Amino acid sequence: MAKQIIHKLVDDLDGGDADETVKFALDGVQYEIDLSGSNAEKLRDVFAPYIAHGTKVGRGGVVVGGRAARGRGGATADREQNKAIRAWARKAGKDISDRGRIPQEIVEEYHSKAGH
Repeated sequence: MAKQIIHKLVDDLDGGDADETVKFALDGVQYEIDLSGSNAEKLRDVFAPYIAHGTKVGRGGVVVGGRAARGRGGATADREQNKAIRAWARKAGKDISDRGRIPQEIVEEYHSKAGH
């Protein structure tokens, strides 16, 4: 007799199908939540302005002069900032792809208009 076991992620907010597990931390406590793509984007949109103004710490991220020094965490910090820029650009009605290089004019506008 053959058996097939299927593991299914369920969105922790609405009980629908989840597409990913999102990890985040707050006040020194790490969390994981299974979310649909839509709910994951909403969560990232909420965090985007805080991430943009925050300083990444952890894994090799030594803070020097108010900015995280480049090390093992540099690429992750760049990804987080790019997520914040993309979220801001979408809210501002900009046409921006989900992946790839962000046009310099959008990055500059983000820094000037969003106060980053």
